[in-house]
Amino acid sequence: MEEQLVKMQKEITRLKWQSGLLTVLLGVAALSAFRTSGNGRFKEISVERINVLESNGQLRMVISNQSRSPEVLGYGKPLTPPIPGGNRPGLVFYNDEGTENGGLVFRGGKDEKGNFTATGHLSFDQYNQNQVLYLSYQDDNGDQNTGLHIDDWQKKPDFWDWRAEYKKAQKMPDGLAKEALMHQMLEPIPGQKAFAQRVFVGKDESKTAMVSLSDRMGKPRLQLLVDSNGVAKLNFLDQQGHVTRSLAQ
Repeated sequence: MEEQLVKMQKEITRLKWQSGLLTVLLGVAALSAFRTSGNGRFKEISVERINVLESNGQLRMVISNQSRSPEVLGYGKPLTPPIPGGNRPGLVFYNDEGTENGGLVFRGGKDEKGNFTATGHLSFDQYNQNQVLYLSYQDDNGDQNTGLHIDDWQKKPDFWDWRAEYKKAQKMPDGLAKEALMHQMLEPIPGQKAFAQRVFVGKDESKTAMVSLSDRMGKPRLQLLVDSNGVAKLNFLDQQGHVTRSLAQ
């Protein structure tokens, strides 16, 4: 009798192990089926970050909170020196080569004194360069600059290579050599800056609605303005920013 009880206990133990193993296998199979099917429907999901990938694993978009926002990537790798993440909640987009090429970022809040700042920014980047088209809302406790911006960026070198050299130049001892190098980097072709704002359509801090067109050095040359009092005028400017002709209503 005692021997039969021992056998029964061993059989029960074996069945428990088999049952547990079967449960694990079924769970893995169910999870695998869910992952490979690509189908899923949820009424609500709470996450800190979502990575949207191609079938080969390449990153195409990141949706994240502030702390988990990604660092800037070129060809899928961090820049040297890096531009860290953790500071831009929203969406970041990547091109076919895994290089960041635009995004949607939004922030806003008050400080301990009750002053607020708010930002909304939708940008599109030139290939292997920085942003060249963007919608931006900047509000510093009521001082707003809001509008459409169109910028020029040089074609070569690539942004990360140019930035790395510029960071090195910034660390040079002050003097003529440093000034000459930084000037050459910022204006690689005489009369053409490495990057410059060419078009702005929007509203500035003085509540003036405007269309501003600038030259290759980023100097405004033609402005269509309607100020906060409703006064309209058209300004022509020289390279030094002086109004050379003004047409008022």
